[in-house]
Amino acid sequence: MPHYRKPTSVDRAFNAAVAALTRLGVSVWGSRVLRVRGRKSGLWRSNPVNVLTLDDRRYLVAPRGETEWVRNFRVAREGELVVGRRVEKFSADELGDDDKVDVLRAYLRRWKFEVGKFFDGVSADSSDDELRRIAPEHPVFRITTPAAG
Repeated sequence: MPHYRKPTSVDRAFNAAVAALTRLGVSVWGSRVLRVRGRKSGLWRSNPVNVLTLDDRRYLVAPRGETEWVRNFRVAREGELVVGRRVEKFSADELGDDDKVDVLRAYLRRWKFEVGKFFDGVSADSSDDELRRIAPEHPVFRITTPAAG
């Protein structure tokens, strides 16, 4: 079974507040609204995400695991990142588990207060082996280029 942490009612309320602020143009600690086409319906789906910048590269991390946005993105291979009226079209490649350690460490360093509970006690201070152990549970995408069109 793919790893997935279902949001609680508190999580849903927090995500809704962050998404609302981001749609109004207020990025909360790097927040964006990710828009990606549904893999079955083809309709736009949206979710608040945190965009991590590490060594001049940008990443999307799925702290809850195999979410719907992850499954949709794997099929669509492109999406939009929205803050207020600004829409950035992009594409991204999924990282292999061995390439996630530094990204997960940086992500946890920046957003542990928000997402730490989804990482089963692993933190930015954990060993590389511990981060490698949980890597399969947390999809990571490296934003590569703006999407065509």
